[in-house]
Amino acid sequence: MSPVIVTASTEMEVSLLISGCSALPVAGFDHPGVYRGERGGSEVIIGITGIGKVNAAYATTLLLERYTPRLLVNTGCGGAFPGSGLGVGDLAVASSESLADEGVQTPQGWRGLDLIGIPVFEKRGEKVFNEIPLARDLAEQARFDAETRGYRTALGGFLTVSTCSGTAVRGTEMLQRFPGICENMEGGAVAQVALIYGVPFLELRGISNLVEDRDFRRWNLQLAVTNAQQFLLTYLDNLNARQQ
Repeated sequence: MSPVIVTASTEMEVSLLISGCSALPVAGFDHPGVYRGERGGSEVIIGITGIGKVNAAYATTLLLERYTPRLLVNTGCGGAFPGSGLGVGDLAVASSESLADEGVQTPQGWRGLDLIGIPVFEKRGEKVFNEIPLARDLAEQARFDAETRGYRTALGGFLTVSTCSGTAVRGTEMLQRFPGICENMEGGAVAQVALIYGVPFLELRGISNLVEDRDFRRWNLQLAVTNAQQFLLTYLDNLNARQQ
């Protein structure tokens, strides 16, 4: 059976997955760090990509060239936008991913890649500019599973940025570009590579903070990544039964 690949930007975001899958390092990957284990009868490949879109895309491409997964999962922490209903420690599941700061700053304001007219992906007449569609069934099932296990969870659009929104004003500006519930720095890149390779993709993040005027005292990175990983371990436990 084909493996499941899980990616995250830092070791902290996958450390519980590595131990929970009894995963060991895979030789031949200097960057990213790659681990191979098993959970619930599924082979699991875990990749630590590094921060940002370039690292995420590079690492994901390496993994998809080496392995042919039945599912690619991107996880980690993220910031929840006002109005999402999410708080610190809750889970966010992506229904879409938007490359939220790639476009053109015009005298009339920011515009997306459609203004340039060059898509980031094009195949059989489908053109993708900023917003990358994701598999709705995978996302809805993950949200249902998380809620069933007692996690407060929301499903909605994710915004991937190169510069995190450290003010409430900036967060409002980003939501005017694309509707969303969660901001992150890698998911859109991983989603774009998954689209190119035709691999089913799921993104789930623990909320470490709200998108507001930056106040690290209100953050809880450990709670966010712990909840996301603990849920993913139970998700992997039941994946084979769900896909039969």
